[in-house]
Amino acid sequence: MEAFRTLRSGAVPFARSNIDTDQILPARFLSRPRDDNHGAYLFRDLRLNPDGNEVTDFPLNQAHWRDARIVLGGRNFACGSSRENAVWALYDHGVRAVIAPSFGDIFANNSVKNGMLAVTLPEEIVASLIAQSVAEPGCEIAIDLPAQTITGPDGAVHRFEIDPFAKKSLLEGLDEMAFTLTHAEEIAAFEQRLGRDNF
Repeated sequence: MEAFRTLRSGAVPFARSNIDTDQILPARFLSRPRDDNHGAYLFRDLRLNPDGNEVTDFPLNQAHWRDARIVLGGRNFACGSSRENAVWALYDHGVRAVIAPSFGDIFANNSVKNGMLAVTLPEEIVASLIAQSVAEPGCEIAIDLPAQTITGPDGAVHRFEIDPFAKKSLLEGLDEMAFTLTHAEEIAAFEQRLGRDNF
């Protein structure tokens, strides 16, 4: 998993509330293996017409946001069914952070597991960041995970909270398996003690 420390990027705005995981990744793509490029299916039914041509006014189809690595979401972003594949779609498209007033229940945890930062900020701050992004398309937002700060295009600095374990995992690029392996010696020692105690 790629480590996350700092990020400076344009931010694509999705101001609407309750964008669900089925919109982010339609259910018909759930059977695709992880090594498939899920970014190709990101917002597929909103981003493309039935004939496969791009919907011109969809944010990710606009030149100044096409390569944005930050998503600005509305309330309850990524609600609905818990599908890790929705995170894969965002990540494979190049997104490394999502900022929103709130998220669906499992989305933030799934994000951390896959090296993507999900930040909760007050609704008025997110609205301000969205307004700045719309007013000056392509303007950049800076994220500093060690300092737990987000700096908007206007220079305003906003502090965010993050679970210490999630922060450590992102900073060190450790998924659950990699984290477990960092404790392999302690686990082996515990199993040895457990074996002795049972005989």
